[in-house]
Amino acid sequence: MDYFLSIDQGTTSTRCILFDQDGGIKETHQVEFKQIFPDNKSVEHDANEILETVKTCIQYVIKDTEIESIKSIGITNQRETTVAWSKSTGKPLYNAIVWQDTRTQDICDELIADESLSSLFEKTGLPVATYFSLSKILWLIRNVPNIKKSLENDVCFGTIDSWLIYNLTGNFYTDVTNASRTLLYDLYDMEWCSDLLEKLDIPINSLPQVKPSFSNFGEMKEIIPGVPVTAILGDQQAALFGQNCINKGDVKNTYGTGCFALTNTGKDIVKSNNGLLTTIAYQKEGEDPMFALEGSVPIAGAAVQWLRDNLNIIDKSEDIESLAMLEKDNGDVYFVPAFSGLFSPHWDETARGSLFGLTRFSNKSHMARAVLESVAFQTYELLESMEKDLDTDFESLKVDGGMVANNLLMQFQSDILDKSIHSQEINEITALGVGVASYLYVMDLPLSSMGNYITSSKTWNPNMSNETRINSLKSWYKAIEKAKNWL
Repeated sequence: MDYFLSIDQGTTSTRCILFDQDGGIKETHQVEFKQIFPDNKSVEHDANEILETVKTCIQYVIKDTEIESIKSIGITNQRETTVAWSKSTGKPLYNAIVWQDTRTQDICDELIADESLSSLFEKTGLPVATYFSLSKILWLIRNVPNIKKSLENDVCFGTIDSWLIYNLTGNFYTDVTNASRTLLYDLYDMEWCSDLLEKLDIPINSLPQVKPSFSNFGEMKEIIPGVPVTAILGDQQAALFGQNCINKGDVKNTYGTGCFALTNTGKDIVKSNNGLLTTIAYQKEGEDPMFALEGSVPIAGAAVQWLRDNLNIIDKSEDIESLAMLEKDNGDVYFVPAFSGLFSPHWDETARGSLFGLTRFSNKSHMARAVLESVAFQTYELLESMEKDLDTDFESLKVDGGMVANNLLMQFQSDILDKSIHSQEINEITALGVGVASYLYVMDLPLSSMGNYITSSKTWNPNMSNETRINSLKSWYKAIEKAKNWL
């Protein structure tokens, strides 16, 4: 029996899964790591701790497996999170700055004000925002003396995939999907935007070599020496591929720490007029890249964690469903989870989390329901924007991620979208997607083979009156507008 290994390095934990050649899970292991909050705008990770969690997870899942039977490794990762490390020592020069971090708003304002940069940013498919890697790189250069001092010859900047590849294989690589999240990658020429780098005084040799998503990134040096890493995908692109969204118009939404909807636009680079991101879906070595439109919201499952950890309203994340079900509706309570501002489609860094409609009647069950419903409302906005950009109407939505286990949320999602939604039998879609991709590459099999690894599990169909849907959306949009421009 052949096996393939997936390394799923997420925002709050690292998970490794060993799959057999048919996509069955042989072993899995997950380790959480520390979230570092220096202030109310900053979110950091210890890059060394992340690396150690990866090594720990690999060692656990392969403990009873012959190395020779493991044919390939795929890596999927939190995307925009940025690490700086020394070429000479291999050690981080600062904590990783996480994609949720908003300390770089002043830098973004500065970049937006420079009109000479606007045409260059258009090539990246992304708006200037704290979300992406560029402003994090500039902050590191300006604020960490060791980085500024040795910038020209000793500094590496990379997303988490690059950090892991560097340590596991010795190579300084990234893939096109992660590169397309930096605000430094030219989607049209498929290379680092040299003009932009030059204007911003970022040495191109401080950035990794960009390779197709499905190619050979090198062999493992330890733990499982000689096993090749043959697929790298940003986590949302991995979920897109794992859902078998390989045809133009296929759409999925992932419910994790944040919420991310992507639709495959084929070989076409579609520029959004409705607040979405243009990004690379994936690329196989020797083939043209596939592109996607993406809608990103930073707070989904993180809002449930907030109820658990900050307000102590629930003991465990999964308790939110039973608490919310104690009431038949939200009691006219609406929650806008703008803890890091609003991303797609609003892009308002000044918005902050807000709770509206509270009365003496309101209770923690209403609040729990409002938190869950906020995830569905945000997803509605993403799909609405996609439909406008593509001049189409999606018939259904494929869903994955931890929150899919919440039946109340999924039913409300179907209701507010007025569409059927479908989950897969295996919920580890992100890990499965990148793992299968690595195996298909090694075995020289077509990408269409991905469909053989998934089976539809559950479908939710809409069951809400049109009047109720319209009134709920009106109240949501009213809440959104009130949450904006807080700062």
